[in-house]
Amino acid sequence: MRKTTRSDLENAFAVDVKGLMKLLSCGEQTAREIGEKSEARIPTEGRRVLYSTDKIREYLHNHTF
Repeated sequence: MRKTTRSDLENAFAVDVKGLMKLLSCGEQTAREIGEKSEARIPTEGRRVLYSTDKIREYLHNHTF
């Protein structure tokens, strides 16, 4: 299996929390906070949590920190 790179994540429709951490270059708590504040969480069945990369990008583009 090939290792997922940051460029692979930039083109992804959705990522899990570990992918979001790599995409944002931050820790797990910060990634989850940004995912929730941006309303990027995609409803799924079970325990898996996915986040929409489009909503994450839009949130980061429109908010200053």
